[in-house]
Formats: sequence, C-alpha cells, structure tokens
Amino acid sequence: MNKILLIIQREYLSRVKKKSFLIMTIIGPVLMAAMIILPAYISDWSEATEKKVAVLDETGWFLEKFKDHDNIKFYYVFGNLEEEKQEALSENGNLLLYIPKTELNIPVNSELYSVIQPGLNVTAYIKSVMKQIVENKKLLASGIDPEVIKSAKVNINLSTIRVEEGGIEKKSNTEVEVGLAAFAGIMIYFFIFMFGVQVLKGVMEEKSNRIVEVIISSVKPFQLMLGKIIGVAFVGLTQFILWIILTLIFVGIFQSGIFTDGNSAMDMIGQNSDLMKNASSSGVNPAEMVNEIIGGINIKVMIFSFIFYFLGGYLLYSSLFAAIGGAIDHDTDSQQFMLPVSIPLVFAIALSGVILNQPNSSLAIWMSMIPFTSPITMMMRIPFGVPLWQIWTSMGILIVAFIFSTWMAGKIYKTGILMYGQKVSYAIIWKWLTKKY
Repeated sequence: MNKILLIIQREYLSRVKKKSFLIMTIIGPVLMAAMIILPAYISDWSEATEKKVAVLDETGWFLEKFKDHDNIKFYYVFGNLEEEKQEALSENGNLLLYIPKTELNIPVNSELYSVIQPGLNVTAYIKSVMKQIVENKKLLASGIDPEVIKSAKVNINLSTIRVEEGGIEKKSNTEVEVGLAAFAGIMIYFFIFMFGVQVLKGVMEEKSNRIVEVIISSVKPFQLMLGKIIGVAFVGLTQFILWIILTLIFVGIFQSGIFTDGNSAMDMIGQNSDLMKNASSSGVNPAEMVNEIIGGINIKVMIFSFIFYFLGGYLLYSSLFAAIGGAIDHDTDSQQFMLPVSIPLVFAIALSGVILNQPNSSLAIWMSMIPFTSPITMMMRIPFGVPLWQIWTSMGILIVAFIFSTWMAGKIYKTGILMYGQKVSYAIIWKWLTKKY
C-alpha cells in the first residue's frame, strides 16, 4: 500500500509542477469565463456601432414605416437608384434598401445594397416590417381589421410540474434541464478522454525510455498501473476544482471592473432571454422562477453523481488506456487499440439528442446501465429525474466493471510493459489475458 501511495504522490507532483498543467489551469477558466461574459459584452459593444439605411421605396407602401431600431437609423431618399446607391454607399457601413414598383403584384421583393455583409439584425428587422405592412394591407383589402387579428394573439405560458414518488410535485423547466444535462455529459466525455490519454502517454513514455525496468524492480506492475491511474485522477480533480474557483473569480473581477453601471454580466445575458420575458409578462418574479426551476433539480444528487461518474468513468477507461500504453511501443499503434475502446463514449455522445428527447426510453435506461456508456448517459438523464434505484444500480455495475477491467488491464500491463520490439495484435493480447501465472 505504501508503494502505491508513493507512486500516486510521484504522479501527482510531477504533473502539477509541469508548465502545461499551470498554463491549462489558467487558460481553462479564462475560456470558460469568456464564454459567459463575451457574448453579452460583444453584443453591448456592437450595438454602439450605428448603421444608416437609406430607403428608396418606389411603391410608397413603406414610407415612414421603418423606425429607428437597435442603432439602425433609417432615412428616405427619392432619386435615381444608381445615384442614391452611390451616395448612400460612399460612407462605409451604410446601406441602401431598394423596393421596386410593381404593376400588378404585391411588393414582396426588395434589394439591400451594402459594401460589407449586413448583420442578421438588419435583414431580420427589414423583413419583419415589410411582412407586417403587406399582411395588413391584404387583410384590409379583404375587409378584416388587422388590429382585431393583433388583439387576438396571446402568449401561452406552459409550466411543467413533475410528480415524484410520494406525490411530491416540483416545477421544472425543460430548456434548463436539457442544457444542464448536455453540459454534464459533455464535461464527463471531455475529462475521461483528457486525463485517460495522459495515463496512456505516461506509460508509453516510461516504457520507451526504459525507466519502467528500474521501477518494476521495486514494485509490482499492477501497483504501478493503479498508482498512475489514481495519481492522474487526483490531478484531474485538482484541475477541475481550480477551474471552477478561478472561473468564478474571473467572472467576478470582470463584472466589478467592466460593468460599472450596476448591471452584472448575468443580468445582461438574461435581459433578452425568453424565460425572463415570459416571467415579466406574466407577472411572475424572475428570481422566484429561477429558484423554482433550481428547486426542481436535485442539486445534491447531481453534484454527487457528477463526481462519481467522472471518477468511475475515468478509472474504467484509464485502466484500459494504461493497458494499451503498456502493450504498444509506438504512438502510431495507439489509434488501432484506442478506437474500439473509445467507440462506446463516442456512441453515447452521438445519441445524446435521442437521450435528451426521451430520457426515460428503453434505450436511455439500458445505456445508463452499461458501464461503458453510463457515465455520459446517466448524467444526461439525472436532471430530468431518475429513480434512485436506477442510479444506484448503474453505479454498482460501474464499480464491478472497473474492478474487472482493472484486473484484465493488469494482466495485459504486467506482460506488455516489459515487451519491446514485438508487433502487438489482438491475438497476442488475448494470449496475455489467458496466460496463467
């Protein structure tokens, strides 16, 4: 046991002291903070750029109908198309909207001239205004008042309430649950590959440098493999915790340093969300709605499950990666053996759309029980509410699979770690597995 602890300590300290670890520990939170902050900040910054759109309307249907909107300024011109186009486009960033006159047809065609590609907000606003005007005129021509149609429109607020065992009712939000489930599954997938490959690379490096021959003289191969796996696992947990802490710090610093008008970045992001709009229009306090949504998700189960499936999935796959690293001599051979091992993970991500749409289907339940896909699939199902017996069953199967895979990988590792120059195949690996010591 003491030897395994020494190997764990060596693996942990040697990796956390590397420059690559320190760089990724800082870059990771910066990127995550940027994903949270930049969309709101860029949107706010881009709105400061004013666009001027000259409107040449030969039909007269849209005169004075385009109102200034989101830093898009409209003005009307009445000259020749070529002259107005040249004058309007002479100033960089300006545009010309040309609506040609039609003899018989309704004016549904228009042309927007610009030096650079106009933004989606410009084209979307122009099309929406033209669509509304044309539709209103068609309704009036048919003797229907457009205001009657407008007043008949209503917003439907649909609240989803999940009835759990014992008749307990909890409000939920499908969009939030889908986002949380997808995020959790992708993070598990990312971490398993990221740190599992580190184990493979570490074993191959020691084997190619013949360092392993010295190490094996002091410890058993199985102890070496287990120590490397657990050591890298602690490295992954350390980096993950630091990412969360540093991300929160970076976001806090950015909010206090940039948004000095009292609005936080999260406020800016939420200002245009459909959820907040529906909450405001229906007279519901947005803060209360958020609390109800969060209350509908079992956060304790979510956090515990994430840590368990992160460690369980990592330990399962890293034992297989360690066996591959011990069996092969060259990096080029790793793809041949990594592909079959990693297919279940890729399969789970490929079917994530089906899992998120039908989290309680037979496919989703079976995939959340199979240990090679359960770390991703079960994490995608948990936000939607999964019976505890399914979670415990899935965890138990994953533990048994890890023990079996570690035993199997240990046999491959024990033989392959000291093999040099031999071309490894699946037949040879099978002989190592069936070999009796």
